[in-house]
Parts: sequence; structure tokens; C-alpha cells
Amino acid sequence: MKRFATMLAALGLVLALPAPAMAASSGYTQTQYPIVLVHGLFGFDQALGVDYFYRIPGELRKGGAQVYVAQVSATNSTETRGEQLLSQVRNILAITGASKVNLIGHSHGAPTIRYVAGVAPQLVASVTSVGGVNKGSRVADVVRRTIPPGSVSETVAAGLARGLSALISVASGGSNLPQDPLAAMESLTTASMANFNARFPAGVPTSHCGEGAYNVNGVRYYSWSGGSTVTNIFDVSDAAMGLTGLVYGEPSDGLVGTCVSHLGQVLRDNYRMNHVDEMNHFFGIVHLFETSPVTVYRQQANRLKNAGL
Repeated sequence: MKRFATMLAALGLVLALPAPAMAASSGYTQTQYPIVLVHGLFGFDQALGVDYFYRIPGELRKGGAQVYVAQVSATNSTETRGEQLLSQVRNILAITGASKVNLIGHSHGAPTIRYVAGVAPQLVASVTSVGGVNKGSRVADVVRRTIPPGSVSETVAAGLARGLSALISVASGGSNLPQDPLAAMESLTTASMANFNARFPAGVPTSHCGEGAYNVNGVRYYSWSGGSTVTNIFDVSDAAMGLTGLVYGEPSDGLVGTCVSHLGQVLRDNYRMNHVDEMNHFFGIVHLFETSPVTVYRQQANRLKNAGL
């Protein structure tokens, strides 16, 4: 037993160490248009020196990609975040001289990038949803039912969430961005996403677990997601993902159902990853026997390159 415990401790140490840099294939990720990564709820571009998309921007750049990481409100409505992103996209195009961008959004970042593609398709070459809340989250539905509008519990919860958002904003240098946790929660419910999808239907499947249109208004639509909740016993976030995943009666990544994450061409929806693994956190501690999230992002960049995007 002592020997087994020692082996587990050693394995944990190995997993906690930064992964060696992936050998960069010359031009492997060199897309025609810049890649813009967009964070989800309670997200950031970089906070206290740590990337939201852990190690991903650097690895994409090593292969030749131009990569920008957007910073939008950690908590706010999809439309507010979308307008913030649209402004940043226009700045990126002005800086690079490119005519379009490839948008990749995680979680709430998925409807955020879909908003931009919906209102300004001429600026977007592709949309890639990663664990995207494309038809709503049951977790958001449960929270909304548990905390009724106008209740004391809503006021308290909103205050705590606003405080967390403010801390994230200060740590990431985005303290000027407006935060509205209630608007964020409402945006992610099934009912609100149904309304959003009626206004921005591009790429949304018409069946529960099908695919959507691959190409709409000149924009290519892709999606991929995880289908597991607990993936590594050394990952402190797994307990939360395992708990929230209990609200689903179907596979999920802990926060988003596998089928409702579908958008456009579904590349894969059953990676042994949870919602946190999809952005290569907690600090790269993910499933030992699954493709690295960093590799999945690199593969998508190469797919975009090969598609002339």
C-alpha cells in the first residue's frame, strides 16, 4: 500500500509539471486569416500570467499562426460580449491588414463568436465552437429555478458573482469592462438560447443531436466537445464537474450537454475531457490517455489552413 501511495504521488508530480514544448511543424498551423480565441463565463485572456487557454496560443504561434486572445466581460449577456468582441475583431483586422478572422470560442465564447458572425459575416472566415453553450445549459436552468428573479438569494448570488468578476477583471487588466452576472446566467438558459438561435440560426442543428449547416454566408462552422466529467483524480476542478454533470441525463462535459454543444460540422463530441479540460486546465492536468487539448487546437488550425481559411 505504501509503495502504491508513493507511485501515485510521483505520478501526480509528473502531471503537475509543465508539459514539454510540442515540436512545431513549420507552417502546420499557419492559417490564411488570424485566429481569435474567445473565453467563456468567468473567463479572461490572461490573468496573473496564466492563459485562460493554457499553453494553446503559444503552441499555435509556433506552427505559424497569428493568434489573438480576446478579452470580453467575464459575466454579461451574449449580445454585450458579442459587441465587445466585434470591436476587437475590427482592431485586429486593422492591425494585421487581414480581411477576415477565424473565431474559436469556448463555452459562452461560442454564442459570443456566433453573434459576431451573425452581424458581420463579411469579417469572419470560420466559427469553431468548443464545448459551446449552443442550445443552453441545464446547469443555468437549475440555477435560474433555484434563484427566483427578484429574490434575496438572487441579490446575494449576484453580488458574489459580481465580486468574482471584478477580481478577474482586475487580475486580467480588463477592469473597464461591464459585468452583469444575472444577464450572463439568463443568456445561457435553454429558453434564452432558443431565442438567440431564432435570431442567429447559422450552423445550429435542427435535430437534437445532429449537425448544422457547414457553410452559411461564407462562414464555415465547426464544433467539438468533451463527453466526460471526471477525467483525472489530480485535477481539483474534476469534483465540481462531476457534481454539475449530475443534472444531465445524457453525456456532458459537466456544464454543457454533448448534443446541445453541436454546431455546424461536428468534429468530435466524445473526447475524454470535461469543460475545464477543453481549455487545457487545470494547468494541463487532463486525461492521461486522451489526445492533448493543445493538439486538438493545433489540428483545428491545420484543418482551417487546409480549407484555405
